[in-house]
Amino acid sequence: MFGRRRRGTSVRVLGIDPGLTRCGVGVVDGSVGRPLSMVDVGVIRTSSGLPVAERLVSIEKGLDAWIEEHRPDAVAVERVFARSDSSTIMGTAQASGIALVVAARRGLPIAMHTPSEVKAAVSGNGRADKAQVGAMVVRILRLPEMPKPADAADALALAITHVWRGSASNRLEAAVAQQKAQLMAHQKKTPARTR
Repeated sequence: MFGRRRRGTSVRVLGIDPGLTRCGVGVVDGSVGRPLSMVDVGVIRTSSGLPVAERLVSIEKGLDAWIEEHRPDAVAVERVFARSDSSTIMGTAQASGIALVVAARRGLPIAMHTPSEVKAAVSGNGRADKAQVGAMVVRILRLPEMPKPADAADALALAITHVWRGSASNRLEAAVAQQKAQLMAHQKKTPARTR
């Protein structure tokens, strides 16, 4: 796993909006309660004329390069959900699997967020449309314009969601672990009752 290079409790998250033709990627630095900043954003593209296996290799190489260049502390991937077009969901699921493998191979923590979780976290409305989410990404990251295509803005929204929700989850898990450790220490000090 990569060591931290950022100060304080700031984390760097790579958001991945999986897709076979366009796989959105966005890197965000920040922490809860502080302004977030965009590090980089883009799209890994593959040609529909290539065999699926070659397209997946291209996505793998692209994601590996993004991780190597930006060295995130965590990866947030959009959780695949059912759509009416089965060919679209199949490609999305395949690209999602590649994203998970690339991150796991590097030992990075991985979180999966549903589209409605991302919409709710970024805009406050789990049913927000792409334009509303994009506008909030621009506002949160103080960008001059919305990244295009929408897959790129969606990847940034995933990263933002994970910085905000992942940090809160980590604090909760740390508090629970600390409470368990205190309870165990107390139990070791207290002799068992004899009958």
